Amino acid sequence: MALNSYFTQGTSGEQNLTEDLIIEQIKMFGKNVYYVPRTLVKEDNVFTEDTMSTFDGAYEIEVYVEDSGGFRGDGDVFSKFGVRISDQVTFIVSRKRFTEAVDDNAQLIVEGRPNEGDLVWFPLAGKMFEIQFVEHETPFYQLGKQYVWGLRCELFEYSDENFDTGVQEIDEIETVFANTIALTMNEDPAPVGTFQADEEVTGGTSNVNATVKSWDAVNRILQVYNRTGTFRSGETVTGQTSGAVATTLSYNTINNVNSEYDQNFAIETVADGIIDFTESNPFGEFGNKSGTL
Repeated sequence: MALNSYFTQGTSGEQNLTEDLIIEQIKMFGKNVYYVPRTLVKEDNVFTEDTMSTFDGAYEIEVYVEDSGGFRGDGDVFSKFGVRISDQVTFIVSRKRFTEAVDDNAQLIVEGRPNEGDLVWFPLAGKMFEIQFVEHETPFYQLGKQYVWGLRCELFEYSDENFDTGVQEIDEIETVFANTIALTMNEDPAPVGTFQADEEVTGGTSNVNATVKSWDAVNRILQVYNRTGTFRSGETVTGQTSGAVATTLSYNTINNVNSEYDQNFAIETVADGIIDFTESNPFGEFGNKSGTL
């Protein structure tokens, strides 16, 4: 039997009124966040995932924080690999406002909707979240229409992505968490010129590129991040913008103290003193058996 023709499932006027009320409620009880779209630089066609990404814009929009009692997830997990924080949160965003504030202004991987893999900067908590799933059917077709997106997010784990959004607190993520090291420069020959923050420097022997974080001319310490490899002692480092030139005295040291940011270098150094890795064929029956403790 057909539905009663005298009762509608929602007219356009009713739907527009409901949508306006939802937007108003989010503006009254929500929080401002920045939506940060992901840009694919190099996609793995086999696993259909990105191997390199950049984030080139941030768009302010209001959202409602569904988890008013605090972050969900496993919280702070203590494991043999250290502490892992797995906070989760769901942001509710108006579809209409998302189109106006983000979709009409940004180049999204999939247009017309929030994308899994994009980021949400939550200023209230000072945390960056990654969208894991976009819920599109909750609430379920009120008056025959959907009005919001539900962004199920998890705390973002930085892995050398480039941030150039124009929002300082977001762009600082790259500076703080990138593979930062300190290069102590030789006194003789003395450094020439002044390295500039955020300029690119290149190693003359290693051909490694990196971005300058800071330059201490008094102590001749150049801190760099976002490296493409490992600098070598005794090579010339040149600033691509300033033209400054200096020769490395030592790698990854500040007054003979290892940089706290580059732990992999310290781990590699210590491991080489524990296990001999010179074996030529560790899996072959007749290979070199020199890999011993």
